[in-house]
Amino acid sequence: MRVASWNINGVKARIETVLTWLKETDPDVACFQEIKSVDENFPRTPFEDLGYNLETHGQKGFNGVAILSKRPFEEVNRRLPGDETDEQARYIEAVIAGNSQPIRVGCLYLPNGNPIDTEKFPYKLSWMERLNTHAQKQLENEEAFLLVGDYNVIPDPIDARNPEKWTNDALFQPESRRAFRSLLNLGFTEAVRATQDAPETYSFWDYQAGAWQRNNGIRIDHLLLSPEATDIMTSVGIDKFVRGREKPSDHVPVWVELAD
Repeated sequence: MRVASWNINGVKARIETVLTWLKETDPDVACFQEIKSVDENFPRTPFEDLGYNLETHGQKGFNGVAILSKRPFEEVNRRLPGDETDEQARYIEAVIAGNSQPIRVGCLYLPNGNPIDTEKFPYKLSWMERLNTHAQKQLENEEAFLLVGDYNVIPDPIDARNPEKWTNDALFQPESRRAFRSLLNLGFTEAVRATQDAPETYSFWDYQAGAWQRNNGIRIDHLLLSPEATDIMTSVGIDKFVRGREKPSDHVPVWVELAD
């Protein structure tokens, strides 16, 4: 079973690029972030025509997450628990049928947090604290559980081409990185770094200043696996090639293959 995650930066703007990638790589599960669409306006038909079941948690104009699956959904939950007043559409979780066992997948679009001297940075840290609490509770179920998405966190200096340029950015603040490590310390495996330690391994290149052409990237899209999911992990990859296509997202897909 291949589970992929991709911040597509607008489903309507990127639909042909996304559909081409789905046809090429054929993931069993695809988690999208920043769909930028309310649920009722999401263009479901082209994805359903490819054999995908589809669940969304959308919001007009920005944010929004979706899970596509070629296997049946056994359970779907929207919104990250812990704050009933939070209206931002950033989290959706589903239990998906497998051949031998179901898997639970949480798809997240973690707040950016910039500028750090505004209320956006405390919101980011509060959201990460809620995520930690929820993840810890879900780990108690001892099931194959994946938390995937755009974390908006650069974990280590190796994860940026020019880390010194990110010192005043919320993505690279000590508090953001510490909160990310707290998730790992719960028992999650960070799939990309568990399987490769190569420098210049990125998942995001800005549209500005020739970042893609200069490979001035960062790695902020992550796949976190519970011990039960880690036990059946067979391969991990980043589909960097899609960034060079026409009308690309500024992110690229990351994926993990699970034995099933």
